[in-house]
Amino acid sequence: MGYKQMQQIRMSLRGKAMVLMGKNTMMHKAIRGHLENNPALEKLLPYIWGNVDFVFTKEDLTEIRDILLANKMPAVACAGAIVPCELIKTGDKVGASEATLLNMLNISPFSFRLVIQQVFDNGSIYNPAVLDTTEETLHSRFLEGVRNVPSLCLQIGYLTVASVPHSIINGYKWVLALSVETDYTFPLAEKVKAFLADPSAFVAAATTATPAKVEAKEVSEESDEDMGFGLFD
Repeated sequence: MGYKQMQQIRMSLRGKAMVLMGKNTMMHKAIRGHLENNPALEKLLPYIWGNVDFVFTKEDLTEIRDILLANKMPAVACAGAIVPCELIKTGDKVGASEATLLNMLNISPFSFRLVIQQVFDNGSIYNPAVLDTTEETLHSRFLEGVRNVPSLCLQIGYLTVASVPHSIINGYKWVLALSVETDYTFPLAEKVKAFLADPSAFVAAATTATPAKVEAKEVSEESDEDMGFGLFD
């Protein structure tokens, strides 16, 4: 990354964030000098290697990330470089002939930019993927957790407003099962016992009740038709 591009990034972040860079050994030394007052800074040391900069901000991290991603500069393909996009094949190295062809076509598949590797906030380090978390994502995950509350409470036997209806139904099923297997009974259990004793009786009752309703409907329709014809006699 060149000096001009870095200056452009600093200008874009002016008033929102500050970019600091230096030699890795000096950054290690500076952080270790503040460990006594802030021991959580030690978590940053394993990530200080290669070309690393620090971006300090109190603004929305997603906005800062978008500014960094927007300030990128295209670069020509060089032999041996790994392709970052699906121009040839993602992850493959560019050959000499391919690099020459891309340069002749004025195609620059590479780019220089600042990429967020880790997010440090209040002594904790997060993967930059957390910046993609939106309110809709949090809302859907919260609803998913709420739906799991009744199941969890039922499994551990902890009563809540969400699990009480299910607990009552399950308890009632156990009482019915106990009543069927023992001599203990109550009015609703009598119906269950009667059904288990002779299921065919309930089937016959249901089949005889259905034609009666159909017949009653047909009779009412015929009476309506007679009344209609009577008006024109």
